[in-house]
Amino acid sequence: MEDTKPTDHIQHQLAVPAQAPDANTIGIDDEVLLQMSEQIPEFASLVERARRASNFEHNLTNREAFKVFPKAILFSFILSLAIIMEGYDTSLLGSFYAYPTFQERFGVPVKGGGYQVTSNWQTGLQNGTNVGQILGLLVAGLIADRWGYKRTMLGALISLIAFLFLMFFANNIGMLFAGEVFCGIPWGTFQSLTTTYAAEVSPVVLRPYLTTYVNLCWVTGQFISTGVLRGLLGRTDQWGWRIPYAIQWIWPVPIIIGVLCAPESPWWLVRHGKVEEAKKSLSGLSRPGVSYYDTEDAVALMIITNTHEKLTREGVSYWDCLKGVDRRRTEIVCCVWMCQVFCGIWYGGNIVYFLQQISFSNTQAFDFGLGVNAIGWCGTVCS
Repeated sequence: MEDTKPTDHIQHQLAVPAQAPDANTIGIDDEVLLQMSEQIPEFASLVERARRASNFEHNLTNREAFKVFPKAILFSFILSLAIIMEGYDTSLLGSFYAYPTFQERFGVPVKGGGYQVTSNWQTGLQNGTNVGQILGLLVAGLIADRWGYKRTMLGALISLIAFLFLMFFANNIGMLFAGEVFCGIPWGTFQSLTTTYAAEVSPVVLRPYLTTYVNLCWVTGQFISTGVLRGLLGRTDQWGWRIPYAIQWIWPVPIIIGVLCAPESPWWLVRHGKVEEAKKSLSGLSRPGVSYYDTEDAVALMIITNTHEKLTREGVSYWDCLKGVDRRRTEIVCCVWMCQVFCGIWYGGNIVYFLQQISFSNTQAFDFGLGVNAIGWCGTVCS
C-alpha cells in the first residue's frame, strides 16, 4: 500500500528533539514518576516513546484519524451492533403490551371486549429484563477482565441465541418472564463491553463518535422493533408475536463473525502483560503503510498509563469518590446519567401502549411510535 504522508503539524511533533523524561513531558507527579522508574525497565526510553505517542494522538485530526484507523472504526461498529438487539427487545416488550396478538396470547379478557396484559405482569416483565441487565453489567466486567473482551462477547452472543428460545416458544407468561431475565444478562454485557471496546481501540479524537454510535445502535433497535410490529399488525395468528422474537436470531451470527475477526483490546493485553500481542492488535486496528504511526510508541504510552493507574490506585477505596475534588466529579457524572431518566424516557418507551389506552387506533399508535423513534434517531446523529 502506498505510504501516506503526515501533515505538517504531525511532522513538526515528530521532529521535536528528545527531551529528558520528567513529570512535565507526560503529566505525572515526580514522586509517582520515581516509583514508576523503579518498576519499568528502560524507563527513560519508554517515557520518550510515550511522549511521542501522546503528541501524535492529541494532534491527530478527524480526517487523519479516519485514514489511519479504518479497521478500528469497522470493528467498533460491528461489536456495537449488539446494542441493536438490546434496543430492539426493550422497545419490543413495551410495544407488545399494545399488540393485539400478544395481548390475546399472554393477557386476560377485559370488560368491553379484547385482552390486556395485567399491570402486575407488565411491571414484572419489565423489571425482569432490568434485573437480568444489572446482573450482566455486574459480571461482565469481572469476566472480561479475566478472559478478555472477545471471549466475553462471544459467550454473551452464544448465550443470547440459546435464551431466545425461551421467548420464542413461550407457552405462558411465566416462561416469557424467565426468557426476559436470562436474555437481560447478555444485554447487560453488551452495554458494558461495546462502549469500553470502542473507547479502547480508537484514538482520542474518534472516541466521541464511536461511543455515540453505540447509542445510535440502541435507537436504531427501537426504531426497527416498532417498524416490525407496525408491519405485522395485520396478522392475527401466533406468528404475529413469534416473528418479532425470531428476528433477534438474525443479529448474533454476523456479529460473532466480526468478533472472531476483531483484534483483542490492546489495553486489555497491556494490563495482562502481553505487550507483543498488544503491538499486533494495534497493527490489526490501523492502516498498514502509515509511516508516522508507531505501534511501539502507542504501546509505550499504554504501559506508562497502566503503571501509573496501578500506583495511584493503591490505598484508594470507593469512599474516596465522596471526598474532596473527587466528590465533585462523582456529582457531575451522576447528574449526567440521571438526565437520561428524568427527561421522561420511560414514558416514551411505552408511548404506543399509552396512546392505545386513550383511544388511538392500533395503526395510529404504532405510526406515532415509529415517528418518535425516527426523531430520536435524528437527535442522536445530531448530537
